[in-house]
Amino acid sequence: MTQYILRRIVQLIFVLIGVSLVVFFTMHVLPGDVAQLMLGDHATNEQLARLRQQLGLDQPIYVQYVLFARDALHGDFGTSLRSNNPAFLDVWYAFPVTAQLSLAALCVAVVGGVPLGVLAAVWPLSRFDNTVMTVSLFGVSMPIFWLGLMMILVFGAFLDWLPIGGLMPIGVEPPRITGMSVVDSLISGNVEYILESLRHLVLPAFTLGTIPLALITRITRSEMLSMRSQDHVRTARAKGLSEPRVVLKHVLRNALIPVVTVIGLQLGLLLSGAVLTETIYSLPGLGRLMINGILDRDYPVVQAAALVTAFIFVLVNLVVDLSYAYLDPRIRYR
Repeated sequence: MTQYILRRIVQLIFVLIGVSLVVFFTMHVLPGDVAQLMLGDHATNEQLARLRQQLGLDQPIYVQYVLFARDALHGDFGTSLRSNNPAFLDVWYAFPVTAQLSLAALCVAVVGGVPLGVLAAVWPLSRFDNTVMTVSLFGVSMPIFWLGLMMILVFGAFLDWLPIGGLMPIGVEPPRITGMSVVDSLISGNVEYILESLRHLVLPAFTLGTIPLALITRITRSEMLSMRSQDHVRTARAKGLSEPRVVLKHVLRNALIPVVTVIGLQLGLLLSGAVLTETIYSLPGLGRLMINGILDRDYPVVQAAALVTAFIFVLVNLVVDLSYAYLDPRIRYR
């Protein structure tokens, strides 16, 4: 197990190097001049040349990458060209918002998807099964931006049940401790903060969690149906075990490995792909930060955000791989 973890850590290093190369060179080949964007159209050539020299943009691109990699190894990703803050500080402030949204969306997907998949497999080809599969197909097919706008229109505008954007109401904000509004509200112990933070999280979480919920439902049902015909399940029934125990202990547990894989992949994708949801609901998360950074050619922020996202994605996959040994004792890592 230790050797396997060490190999994965080495792979993580190479993945981060590859991501940094791709992001760095992609950002530098995009059309547009950073100095021109920062100084405006009325800047003189001397002012533009001076700013390029200050930012190091007058050096060859491979030299710029080497300098960036050297500083990144020491935790310095540069200074944001837009906010003038350390790039990693901007990422640090934005990431908790994305983490809270992604975890909430994943909870919606898992809590809803696994039971629905199990029940659909218990009653295959029934009216319930057909309904669940039809709705899950609809959920996979819906674009997030359309679903988000429809939920805002229905629950925010017509019914006026839930807020349509932001983390908290204007003028209401718990003391920042973790950066996650729900967690900070719980720590503060203020009931008003807790209720408002949860109300603001409902629509974004359900919007972002719809596609993972549909995928988890379909995967759970498929794996449950394939496991029901296995020899060990027939043996369990022959021993006289009750059907709920057979389903939960002998069918569901053995069907969980593909489900856990999908859940792990979805968490990584949610963390890196919440751009549309954060934009629709005006959430100051990592996705919005990266979009604004790309539009403003803010190299340091985009590079720092991409590396943090890649690191978390690979780390989540490592945890998922290690969980296989717990779910199936036959699996051993060497």
